[in-house]
Amino acid sequence: MTVHVDEMKKMFPTKPSVVVGEREHNPYLERQAGRESNARSYPRRLPLALSKAKGIYVQDTDGRTYIDCLAGAGALTLGHNHPVVLDAIRQLLQDGVPFQTLDLTTPVKDRFVDALFDALPKAFAEGARIQFCGPSGADAVEAAVKLVKTATGRRTILSFHGAYHGMTHGGLALTGHLSPKAAVSGLMPDVQFLPYPYEYRCPFGVGGEEGHRLSSTYIERLLDDPNSGVVSPAGVILEVVQGEGGVIPSPDAWLREIRRITRERNIPLIVDEIQTGLGRTGSLFAFERAGISPDVVVLSKAIGGGLPLSVVVYRAELDQWQPGAHAGTFRGNQMAMAAGAATIECVRTHRLDQHAQVMGERLLSHLRHAQASVRSFGDVRGRGLMIGVEIVDINGCPDARGMYPAAPELARRIQAQALNLGLILELGGRNGSVVRFLSPLIVTPEDIDTIASIFCEAARAAERDAGL
Repeated sequence: MTVHVDEMKKMFPTKPSVVVGEREHNPYLERQAGRESNARSYPRRLPLALSKAKGIYVQDTDGRTYIDCLAGAGALTLGHNHPVVLDAIRQLLQDGVPFQTLDLTTPVKDRFVDALFDALPKAFAEGARIQFCGPSGADAVEAAVKLVKTATGRRTILSFHGAYHGMTHGGLALTGHLSPKAAVSGLMPDVQFLPYPYEYRCPFGVGGEEGHRLSSTYIERLLDDPNSGVVSPAGVILEVVQGEGGVIPSPDAWLREIRRITRERNIPLIVDEIQTGLGRTGSLFAFERAGISPDVVVLSKAIGGGLPLSVVVYRAELDQWQPGAHAGTFRGNQMAMAAGAATIECVRTHRLDQHAQVMGERLLSHLRHAQASVRSFGDVRGRGLMIGVEIVDINGCPDARGMYPAAPELARRIQAQALNLGLILELGGRNGSVVRFLSPLIVTPEDIDTIASIFCEAARAAERDAGL
């Protein structure tokens, strides 16, 4: 794991900066607030104007250094400005390759497809088809929905409580979070939501194996009930580990049951690997852990090497749509394909999926050990380097299973304290009460120890400020 460290240390100090007192006014942030839309989100909680970055570190325009555990919402698998990615981009520029080619092919595109198909499980990749989409993962979700509706002639899509599939009209319709949907009428119709096995806050109030068994049983009976009110679906879409929903891993046994249920009823299973794909959860693709083979896989973020790229890969039998059924000007992004192929090959060569598993276990160990002294850590969970800590209100009234209510304000305080100590984290989950860790996969054991130390210090400081 030395492919990035030497260059990174030349550029940045080994420790993040600490902000003492109030942050001074920053002209970049002031102009951003005056010119950008009210829909902007990250700058409200992370008031940063970034100037340069390397590896797991970023530096702001005031010269402060931060460890980046947001990493482009998980897109920066190799961290910032990794030599492998930079070399691929330089070579593309040197060769004079066109930047955009619509869906015309090039040697760069051919190499990317080879790299991606070689990384996917052989049983799924053999005979599969790929559709290049617009640069966002949400566009690939839209394409996947159109694909299965066309192939089956049906209209209903089943999604899950806690799901996140993007902010387009169709993607938002499939997303569980209610707040962004409240002001938008006319979202994609015929979407039905199903209970996801959320161990800490089980929708059936039981948890454990019984909780996920009830979920799969409920789904199977709903599909077989002629009076369920749900017409035969065109597809089921799910995340193996829900990301924005609060870093909630699905049990392997549950996922295998969903695959059995959908296969027996000839319902295409769409797995959204936009955030989990390419090593994030400890395997190259999150669905591999359960040993299943989906019908459709949606990919973005990591596969572009940090540049915009999204694709849908699916079983050839579903390839029934007509030419032009899904298009987009920027689906031929050659720079992203070059960076993506290099990233895929680097992850596989250095077995960064296995490294992510080991580093994730190390971080989980630190965080679970801290639960003894940080009272607001209600649940610590995750897979690989996709980890969440659910922050709870210990002064609140616990539910029937003894779980305390969410504490979103305390979570925001912890995030702010961590930022002041030089650590960038994001929030998610129900009520925004889950602190999420999405560090680059190149993170070292020493980095993990520093991340855990800063976060726990921030949490203790936030608890003191809240009088806990």
